Amino acid sequence: MMLRLRYAGPCLRRLVHGSSVHRDRVLQQLQGCSAEDQVFDVVGKYKAKLTVDHVSYAVGMLWQFQKERPEVLRTVDLVRGHPQFLTLQVLAENKITLMDDYALIDMLYAFLRMKVEHHDSLVQQLVSEAWLRIDRLPMSSLSKFAVCLNDQQLHHSPVMGHITSILDQRLSSVNDARILTALMISVSSLVSPRLRDALISRADDLLHTVDPSNYNTPRRMVQFLRNIKFMHRPLLEKCNEIFLRNIPRLDAENISIILGLYQSLQFNNCDFRLAARQKLTELIDTSTDPFSFSKLFVALAPIASVEIRERLENTALLLADEFNAQQVLAVAEALEEIQSRNLSLLHKIASVVKKSLHTYKSVEVARITQALFLLQYQNPELFATLRNILINFLQHSFYPYEVTMLTRVLSTLPSPRLDESVVSRIDAIVTQCNLGELNTISFAVAKWIRNDPSYRHSTHSKYVRLLQTLSRCGHERLRTADQLELVLEELRHVSGEWFEEMLLEEAMATLRRMTPQVDWTNVADLAFFLTRTNYLCPPLMDRIASVAVEQIHQIHHSATYPTMLPFSVLNYDPVKADELYDACIKRFTPHIDSFDPHLLVLMAYSLAVADRFPEELIREIFSIGFLGKLDSQLETLANALNMRTRLRLMELNRAVCLECPEFQVPWFHERYCQQQHRKGNGSISPVQQQIHKMLGEVLGGINFVQVAVVTPYFYAVDFECKLDKHGRPLPYTEPSSLQISDGGAVLRDSSSLENSRNELPPGAQRVALDFLDSKFFCKNSHHMKGEALMRKRHLEILGYRVVQIPHFEWNSMELSTHENWKKYLKKKILG
Repeated sequence: MMLRLRYAGPCLRRLVHGSSVHRDRVLQQLQGCSAEDQVFDVVGKYKAKLTVDHVSYAVGMLWQFQKERPEVLRTVDLVRGHPQFLTLQVLAENKITLMDDYALIDMLYAFLRMKVEHHDSLVQQLVSEAWLRIDRLPMSSLSKFAVCLNDQQLHHSPVMGHITSILDQRLSSVNDARILTALMISVSSLVSPRLRDALISRADDLLHTVDPSNYNTPRRMVQFLRNIKFMHRPLLEKCNEIFLRNIPRLDAENISIILGLYQSLQFNNCDFRLAARQKLTELIDTSTDPFSFSKLFVALAPIASVEIRERLENTALLLADEFNAQQVLAVAEALEEIQSRNLSLLHKIASVVKKSLHTYKSVEVARITQALFLLQYQNPELFATLRNILINFLQHSFYPYEVTMLTRVLSTLPSPRLDESVVSRIDAIVTQCNLGELNTISFAVAKWIRNDPSYRHSTHSKYVRLLQTLSRCGHERLRTADQLELVLEELRHVSGEWFEEMLLEEAMATLRRMTPQVDWTNVADLAFFLTRTNYLCPPLMDRIASVAVEQIHQIHHSATYPTMLPFSVLNYDPVKADELYDACIKRFTPHIDSFDPHLLVLMAYSLAVADRFPEELIREIFSIGFLGKLDSQLETLANALNMRTRLRLMELNRAVCLECPEFQVPWFHERYCQQQHRKGNGSISPVQQQIHKMLGEVLGGINFVQVAVVTPYFYAVDFECKLDKHGRPLPYTEPSSLQISDGGAVLRDSSSLENSRNELPPGAQRVALDFLDSKFFCKNSHHMKGEALMRKRHLEILGYRVVQIPHFEWNSMELSTHENWKKYLKKKILG
């Protein structure tokens, strides 16, 4: 009852506590109601006598009854269909001007929660009246009004803009974190960078006032960061601490929401993932209905062990027929994430999807199509239906993000040629697209070009025009850009051939133009973009180094990794190289324990590439406790990241053993390397086959060269030869033959390691020859990257003289004849 009285608002509380309560029989009867039917009986009996306060109280009670039930047990549709509910709507609409500010907003909120249509005249008039009073609304009501507008998809409306302005002016007076976070989420699409920072600062201030058991408020803070696509690690880490303390109270739905928010922000926290996995595993036995199980499946499957996944899939198979449209969509996407191959379950999921197609919105059809396609589900009839639905949605869409998404998904489906209606719609919106959307559309067009057989015989103007338009819009967008933060946001997920060929140089020119805007807030994002594009830009990197050294204490410790990364990967030593690395190492070292294990491995590896081995970091990584924690975390990571982390740990282990023997770290990756060696032997290019043949001619026979040699610590060298103390080639006891499988892989002899380590005569030397293709060099120059230099260092430590053959030298005009290639090799090897 106290909850219901609190909901009723100040006006009604005065009625309840005042002497008039004894004379108000209607109010007394409403207060005595314990179910919706009883409320409707009172409304029907006294509808001619109901005041604005009675209507407010009755509507509030109806919503309160629903709110107190679990979502699966709510009966909103039943309540909304009751004849007396319409009576309440009519009465409320007639009494809008009589409502006080609290009651007005509470009424709007309750009716929307009970699914009254947004276009209903009652909702429209309540919104209009609230707008008229907006400047005098208390912040609690303003917050609830903003939520109502958000529910109606009015994120960019003038009234939401008005609320954003009021929030900006009154921010310092907001002392309730719940009110603040509701407003933050509602106005997230309209905040400026200045207001964004102010909101985050205020949220940070108020977080300590939140009840430690209240996880909803910090969750809304994380949701705000997700909405604005802004990684603010200090606030994220504080929210994460609250989530961790609340793990025993969190259900599958809330854990799923938090994990989804983290994934969108690319924020990983090992402790939360491990705690969430444990809690979700405990919930398996009690999650037996479609609603709770679908939430559990989505949250647990991607981070579960193989055994738990099989158990989840078996339960999903039993419940699949009971899933509703949203549940089956969520389960399908989770199956795609774990790359399930359970055909029985996929058939069931597809069957439910087919029945639910008429209920899906455009985004949902795109998502379900993508999930089924990536799961390699074979059903041409279903995909044909999905394609028609997607095209229909696209033909009627005017939103760039929606057209882009639908275009991308359509391009994955089998189709002989580009549909004219798709071209028309893209043409209509392309000038409004950001760089990410332009890049996505270019991917789609490239796929259509590859798949259209007629394109090989004639130049299709529709493809050419579209690509030209995309390129023109991209150049124009970059040339007119004036804010570095916005450019970096648009470039965050841009990649691929079209971007590299058409826009990369323009993008770099734009970033160079904005060099004065580089500061501690964006230095990590800029550095990461340079790393990702493999583009060496000394002016920008010098600026990054300068800013990092001068403002290192303002840069979050976790941002030191992406800040250092391009200098290591691209092998660039600015004037302040030592200062940069020292400053970053000093910044992150006190916080080593707060890094996720896999990130610590990746960071240590990048430093090793730059020939830097901070002792505290190395000793932490190669401690028993850390390696145990890393093993636990790897079980929760996606396959690709799991394998990449394992590879980097091996390479770091090798680097430390070779370059820092004083740390006495043992080499414990022998078995791992042998397994990798047996799994796949790589492929060899025609150029490498050509070099192998010529080496035989240069050195005096094929038995003077070994191919695909595996060194101690498992480096794979393209070619190896031996020279005596006079520089003359020495033969191997076993001639080397280059065996190539049908797939182009090198078939190495399992004894190649032993064979290649035959004792050398006194004064002789071992020579390692590596052909360096384009991946070993920066995108825009012949500057060698860091990994190639580290490899050279390590081979020299292992006793080799290293000869590197860059692709641009071998493929140059100067070496276009057989004799010139032989002279080149002879000079490289024999001097």
